[in-house]
Parts: sequence; structure tokens; C-alpha cells
Amino acid sequence: MKSIFLFVGLLTITLSIQAQNCKQCMVIAEQSQNRIIIIDAANSEIVWEWKAANSNVKPKDVKWFNTPSDAKVVYNSQYVLMNASGGGVALIRIADKKTVFYAYAGGNTHSAELLPDGNIVTASSTDNYLMLFKTDTVNYPEVYKKKIYITFGHNVVWDKQRNRLWSAGLDTLIAFKYNYDCEHPDLIEDAVYPIPGKDSHDLFPVYGSGTQLWFTNENNVYQFDVITKKFVQAEVIQQDIKSISNGPKGYPTIIVKPKEQWWTDEVLDAAGKRVAGQAGWKIYKARWVLPNDFGYPKNQQLKLCK
Repeated sequence: MKSIFLFVGLLTITLSIQAQNCKQCMVIAEQSQNRIIIIDAANSEIVWEWKAANSNVKPKDVKWFNTPSDAKVVYNSQYVLMNASGGGVALIRIADKKTVFYAYAGGNTHSAELLPDGNIVTASSTDNYLMLFKTDTVNYPEVYKKKIYITFGHNVVWDKQRNRLWSAGLDTLIAFKYNYDCEHPDLIEDAVYPIPGKDSHDLFPVYGSGTQLWFTNENNVYQFDVITKKFVQAEVIQQDIKSISNGPKGYPTIIVKPKEQWWTDEVLDAAGKRVAGQAGWKIYKARWVLPNDFGYPKNQQLKLCK
């Protein structure tokens, strides 16, 4: 009987995250308590929370997850992929909050992405590199990893249609080929494009486009078309935008713009109007909980490197 109740409880949690209890959910990197939260945008109520200190992360490794810097839903909204400026990257199952994989990237980690075989890549700004990980859910955090140099690495986005990894740094946007070697993943630089301005920050798929990426730098917000290779300035508030995310009709484009240093207590829309937030929060990035058809197959399930 206990197992039945446990199953029902986990199922209820999963359904709540899959927009049953909130029509529009956001996943947020929230630094005041070193946590990832999922909120109901209608009332800013927290419907899910993960802290490394309260998880199966080893006590000696909890510091890796200080100042979380990004989070996104993956694997059909059943998992969260997160990273932190403390150097950690983690894949967390939403249903029971189990950290199924984590490792150390270091270098002020700003972004993480899934690769097609289940491996993970991160971007680190301070020491100028991408880090590739074999996603070994048995032997983590001591797993195979490899550094790929990129100046001022802040972002990574997989493009499933073109089989490329996009990453923008100090003054260029680079397309990488992946070697599809599960045991020894590697990236090969394929093409380099100049970016407008300098100091890139966010790079994230434009929902529903299939060919465009949101791109932010220190002064502006653009949409980059991966076919034409052109940047077009977006009709949203500009300057020092940490993250941007949009959705289908009825979903406002959401933006994180710092109020103090690098954080804020609210999420804004394209015009700068408050959408969600709470006093005392230190929000670094916010994303809608929505499928990412630019990077992942529909109904994608957990895939491990084999």
C-alpha cells in the first residue's frame, strides 16, 4: 500500500509540473537560497524547488551549486538541467528531485546543454572554455570530461536540424560539430560568425521558430537566424539582459534584467512590465517550462551515454 501511495504522489508532482496545476510555469535560477524553482506565473507561487544541500549531492560537493546561473526543462519536461557559478552542473528528475547526474565544470559556469547521445556540455566564462562530460549516472561526479577553448564562454545551444552546437563568446558566435563519441565526446569548430557588439550572454531558441535564436550581449537583444546568419535587433527592452524566453500565443516574452549587481527580484515582459517575482528573490535567469523543438526530439526520454 505504501508503494501505491508513493507512486501516486510522484505522479501528482510530475503532473503539476507539466502544467496541470499552473497554466504557465517558469523555471528560475534563484540565488538568494542557492536553488532552482519552478513557479506558477499567475501568482508567483513555488510549485517545485531543488537545493543541492537537500539532495543526494555529496556534502563536500554542495558548494559547486552556489549561485545557480541557469536552468531549463529537458526530456519532455521530466528533468531539469541546471548549472551554477560555483562550477556545478546537474541533471535532476522532477518527480522525486533526485540528482541523477552531476559533475564539476568550474570557471564560473553559465550554461549547460544536452547532446544527442545524452552527454552534456557546459560553458564557463572566467576560464574561457566549454566542458564536455560523459553522462555516467553510476560513476559521477568523477567522469570523462574535456575542455574546448572559447573566449568568454556564456552559452551553449544544440541545433538538432543542423547537427551543430552553437556557442557565443566575447565577439564571435561559433558553430561546432559533435563527434558522437559516447566515451570520449569532442567538438570540432565548423564556422565562426562575428556578433554585433561584444560580451555575449544569453543564447536560447526562439519558441516556434526552428531557425532563430535569442541572443543578448551587454547592450542589446537580437534574434539570430541560423540559415541567413543575420542578427536582427529584437523589439524588447534592451541592455544587460541576462535571459530571454518566449512561448506560444498567450505567453509573454519574459526577460531578466538586473536591478542590483547581476540579479533581480522580478521577471519582466518585453515592454519591461512585471510578470512574476517575489521580494527577496535573487533571480539570474528565467525560462518558460515548454518543449524545446529546436534542440530536442518530441517526447524525448532520458538517454544515457552507452
